[in-house]
Amino acid sequence: MNIDAPIAKSPATDPVRRARQLRALIETEASAVEGACALTPKLLAALHDARLFKMLLPRSIGGDEIDPLTFITAIEEIARADGSTAWCIAQASGCSMAAAYVEPAVAQEIFGGKDAVLAWGPVGPTVKATAVEGGYRATGTWSYASGSRHAQWLGGHSPLVDAEGKPCLGPDGKPTERTMLFPKSEAIICDVWQVMGLKGTGSDAYTVTDLFVPARYTFTRESASDRRESGPLYRFTTYQMYGSAFASVALGIARATLDAFIQIAGTKVPMLGSKPLCDNPVVQSKVAVAEARDDCHCASATCGTRPVAARL
Repeated sequence: MNIDAPIAKSPATDPVRRARQLRALIETEASAVEGACALTPKLLAALHDARLFKMLLPRSIGGDEIDPLTFITAIEEIARADGSTAWCIAQASGCSMAAAYVEPAVAQEIFGGKDAVLAWGPVGPTVKATAVEGGYRATGTWSYASGSRHAQWLGGHSPLVDAEGKPCLGPDGKPTERTMLFPKSEAIICDVWQVMGLKGTGSDAYTVTDLFVPARYTFTRESASDRRESGPLYRFTTYQMYGSAFASVALGIARATLDAFIQIAGTKVPMLGSKPLCDNPVVQSKVAVAEARDDCHCASATCGTRPVAARL
């Protein structure tokens, strides 16, 4: 397979291949991404051109609706180049599954654009929403909205309360919650993402106060009554997809670290030593164990069927 061939625009094009083709660019932009706490315009444009934000979006509104295994493999491939970039795509992809739960016209409005991205964060202690005529009034602050700096829409998972502020209970007796979808321009963004790792995710906090959200722009996650898409992908929960995708970010970073060590080991001579690390049997053993634990390695473009000693 020639991975340097032009990227086809068909949704059927393998997203893992598309991700692999962008690795060199992602690696080049990684330092700038961390410095800016956001994906660079150049990288963001390339990611949108490669449709990597549309992997879990329904085909009915122009998404690729790929299977979970292909999705997490693509995320791991991206993470080998930069963890922040992979995290942003993983987060946005999970958010895009919201399109399966709202009216088609609303899904098209939010996700139909080439550069469409929705971001959200977990429920905060101050969050609440009250049902009113035609929709809901939402108030609260959410944190850790990864990718919010390049998003056009935000989501707010909101516990429902009555006019007196008491939790609204569902048929099962548990508090109910709905996710509010609103333009980012309706929220106040708080730049709080001053961290040491994954800086490029730009996971800021955001606040709305008494914001009216029409009912058609709300849904309950994983609710069978709200689900409008029949594809098997949308029988998976967003929690399942997030868990798998973020684990793949870690695996991609680990794979890149191992590859870098193998490259260094070929020439690095330790202090007081006379031979490179690759000639050390303990190093050979540790690398072999790490390779054996990397179940996905043999599916990658850099798969090595050679003995570990030959790779070192």
